[in-house]
Parts: sequence; C-alpha cells; structure tokens
Amino acid sequence: MLQNIDDSILLFIKNNMHSYIMDKVMITSTHLGNNGAIWILIILLLMINKKYRKIGFIALGALILSAILGEGILKHLVQRTRPCVNIPAIDMLIKKPTSYSFPSGHSASAFAVAAVLANYFKRYKFVLFGLALLIAFSRLYLYVHYPTDVLTGIVLGLISSKIAIAFSKYLTEKIDSKECRTF
Repeated sequence: MLQNIDDSILLFIKNNMHSYIMDKVMITSTHLGNNGAIWILIILLLMINKKYRKIGFIALGALILSAILGEGILKHLVQRTRPCVNIPAIDMLIKKPTSYSFPSGHSASAFAVAAVLANYFKRYKFVLFGLALLIAFSRLYLYVHYPTDVLTGIVLGLISSKIAIAFSKYLTEKIDSKECRTF
C-alpha cells in the first residue's frame, strides 16, 4: 500500500509539474545538495568567522551524523531500489545514482544543517528551510527518490540537528562547570 502511495505521488509530479523551467530549477537544486556541497560551503564560511565558528561545528556535527545514519547505515540495511531503476521508461534529467534509495541523503543533510542554522539564525529560518525543501523536492521531481525516502531523510536530518545542538549544549555546560571549579 505504501509503495502505491509513493508511486502515485511520483506519477502526479511527473504528469502535472514538469516544464522546461522547472526542469532547470530542479536540476540546479539537486546539484546544490550533491555531497552536501552547499551546506559544506556554508559550514566552512561559518568556521572561518570566529564569532560563528561554534555554530559551524554544530552544523558539521549534524551533517556528519545524518550521513553516518543515512548513507552509512540505513541505506545498506534497507537496500531500496530507486524509482528510476524500477521504472526504466523514465527520461532522466540527471545521471542515475548508483546507491540505494532509502533514505534520501540530500534531504537528510539539507534538513540537518538547515535546522541547526535556523536555530541560531532565526531571521533566516524560512530561507534555510525553503532551500532544504527545494533540494528535497528536487529528488522526487527527478525520480531518484520515493516520497517516503525523502520524508525519512527529512526526519533523520531534523533528529541529527537536535542531537548535535543538545551535544553542544552538554559540552558547553561541562566546560563551564569545570572552569568554575578551577577558579
């Protein structure tokens, strides 16, 4: 039943949303998420600046955690074939990925970093989550993930960000309590 829902959503997107302009936007969006490229660039920019370095490290932690859990563990446990492999008649707009489908690594990394950044840069949360959503949706549009892959990637990313933020707060409290005892 879940597979039928996934297939129906992908078919709806294919039949109702594809256009020349959308093709270009989705290809560009998905390329921004390739290997976490846009997020790594943002993290590096934060780490260069002493004022935002800690946030950069927290975002990096969330990104690494989402990659370990998603790409390193879940993909190999579930081994779900991608929709573009299951339905070979689809005209691909990008190169077919060779890894498994579940969960979406693009979605996980996008939401892991966007959630960390939105926590600290509240003014930009709509832009950050908008970019993350665009990258996640591009994976459906380009027929390389099922909706449940993307949804699971989003949840995984959000959980990774919560863990990274909580771990940072824990370390900060530990460091602050040790500094207080030494004086």
